[in-house]
Amino acid sequence: MTDETETLEAEAPANPELASARAEHTLEQQLEALLLVADEPVSAVGLATAVDRPVREVRAAVAALAADYDGDGEAPQRGFELREVAGGYRFYVRESLDPLIADFVQQQSPARLSQAALETLAVIAYRQPISRGAIASVRAVNVDSVVRTLLGRGLITEVGHDPETGAVLYGTDDALLGHLGIGGLDELPPIAPLLADADEGFEE
Repeated sequence: MTDETETLEAEAPANPELASARAEHTLEQQLEALLLVADEPVSAVGLATAVDRPVREVRAAVAALAADYDGDGEAPQRGFELREVAGGYRFYVRESLDPLIADFVQQQSPARLSQAALETLAVIAYRQPISRGAIASVRAVNVDSVVRTLLGRGLITEVGHDPETGAVLYGTDDALLGHLGIGGLDELPPIAPLLADADEGFEE
């Protein structure tokens, strides 16, 4: 009896809730949930690892989801799309809806930026192009919500992807230049005279 009990315990899943979630939902549902919370493009290998399925099945499921969102077949086109960028997948608002989103964000957002947003904006302005992880390293805090706020305000924009990690790189938008009343980034004041520890905080 003892040997049989030990065998059953050894075969029991390490995380029963995770096993249940995988068993009770389709592969497509699992992928949608993962991509919904992803801040950066997620590779097919990363998705396959998360759902514990072969990469080829994940690629096929992602392709089916993307086609469904695009309105292939009888399904209507969704307001978002699933793109493959920088070797990974991520949800994006359809470009044709950008004016609607911009107007909504402007109406919902307060006029003034928080101190955290101003500090993050300064890091991006002086270090661009820069990834979210690098910004967090400079500020020593999580910057996800602040970056989303700056994106929504149109003060920063995605300017590319890191060739090694695939992380999104951010830079300032022309709207910021208008707010600052300058013609280009070369007109920004030197950072060293403003911050005593600037050399340390902005060192590569």
